[in-house]
Amino acid sequence: MTDLQLPLDYSAIERILPHRYPFLLVDRIIELQPDHRIVGIKNISDNERSLSRSPGQRPALPSTLLTEAVAQVGAILILSKAENQDKLIFFMGIDRVRYRCPVHPGDVVRIETVVKRLRSRVGVLQGKATVKGRVVLDGTMTFALGPRT
Repeated sequence: MTDLQLPLDYSAIERILPHRYPFLLVDRIIELQPDHRIVGIKNISDNERSLSRSPGQRPALPSTLLTEAVAQVGAILILSKAENQDKLIFFMGIDRVRYRCPVHPGDVVRIETVVKRLRSRVGVLQGKATVKGRVVLDGTMTFALGPRT
């Protein structure tokens, strides 16, 4: 996909990832350095069905969905390469992921993913999510590429 124009909006992201609403968790890609780094945005709104709502507490995005959003931003980096257009990305492991604080409606989550290791079919990504400069999640994800069937 050599014709990528930043920022990538939701419809451009849909052309890269196989995910669709409500499972597509990335709203925009604002930076992309092929084979190296990507930055995406996830806006948290109060009407999201997946928010955890406990009596007496503010609604929050479940940590598993925040992890998935980081994984999707990393997948966009890998699948945006022309040679990977006909492939799918499979996450093989998630290591040393730490959740630092909850994410609430109204928050804008900035997700940055950096390639730590990249081979033809496997790699390792380091991901970090921040809200107003404060780290809310960081960790490492291992992935493999496979054919789209």
